[in-house]
Amino acid sequence: MSETFVRACGLSELEDDTPKRVELDGTPVALVRTEGEVYAINDICSHANVSLSEGEVEDCAIECWLHGSSFDLRTGKPSGLPATRPVPVYPVKIEGDDVLVSVTQES
Repeated sequence: MSETFVRACGLSELEDDTPKRVELDGTPVALVRTEGEVYAINDICSHANVSLSEGEVEDCAIECWLHGSSFDLRTGKPSGLPATRPVPVYPVKIEGDDVLVSVTQES
């Protein structure tokens, strides 16, 4: 299955280390610009059904504000308890000022 990229927001709308929540094809996504890159990660914590975009960003990871688990923005893997399951990450492309994200699920 090929990836389908959709516009998530403008690059100028993203502040460094400040997550932005968007919904793409019914999927909640947290966009994060940090360390010169833009990452897209599923916005729902795998441990407790809360929004990751309300958490802090540090060292290319996003922390769940409720229980403190951090997720690597590149891989979605948790780096500490209580979360044990990764959250999905999505491919990102930048075209001009457009941030494009593919939330296409692999079959």
